[in-house]
Amino acid sequence: MSYFKGETPDNYEQKCLCTLILDTSGSMSNEPIRELNRGLQEFYAAVEEDLIAANRLEVCIVTFGSEIKIIQEPALISQFDMPTLQVSGTTRLVDAVRVGMQKSEERKEWYKSTGQPYYRPLMVLITDGEPDKDQDVNGLSEEIRTAVENKKMVFWTLGVKGYNHALMQKICPPSAPPLPLQGNKFAEFFKWLSNSIGIITKSTEGDNIDLPPVNDWAQMKF
Repeated sequence: MSYFKGETPDNYEQKCLCTLILDTSGSMSNEPIRELNRGLQEFYAAVEEDLIAANRLEVCIVTFGSEIKIIQEPALISQFDMPTLQVSGTTRLVDAVRVGMQKSEERKEWYKSTGQPYYRPLMVLITDGEPDKDQDVNGLSEEIRTAVENKKMVFWTLGVKGYNHALMQKICPPSAPPLPLQGNKFAEFFKWLSNSIGIITKSTEGDNIDLPPVNDWAQMKF
């Protein structure tokens, strides 16, 4: 049974689900969390101004510290206000990604059951640390790789200063290695993300999609 059974679509436009999996552990305190919150608000505003994206993009937000929280169920921008994140605890990263993957699969089933076409879902992981020691990194890596290869989702990772690049590279699919953020340029990243979603939501099946360059926000040297 779908979690969303009984929910009625706002429209029958082709949907694009973007699940944001956001690190809110204690190490994200002060400037990182302030800039992440600012970037999220700018992302919200940019999508809201793009009529096509606003009618097609659904956002789901999962946060993780010591607890996993689904702070926003999948919804169009018009159906919610972007929350302000707070930090606490450790880094249950693997558990959070699995929750996000489950939400994505549930939402796809709902799209199918309600007759809504959809784009391949996007999943964006943002973290500045590494998973807690008890987290199943190897298992998650295989699950992500399989899902991406089977075209069930697109998986992107943004590494914030202090993250473990080698470990995150292990988690990410080979086709999409983690990209390190320059400083705390979350606003620039989310501008890129909103522009990319705008391109995706205006595309049709089989199109070759060229996304904007990442040089405004990604640190390309390690």
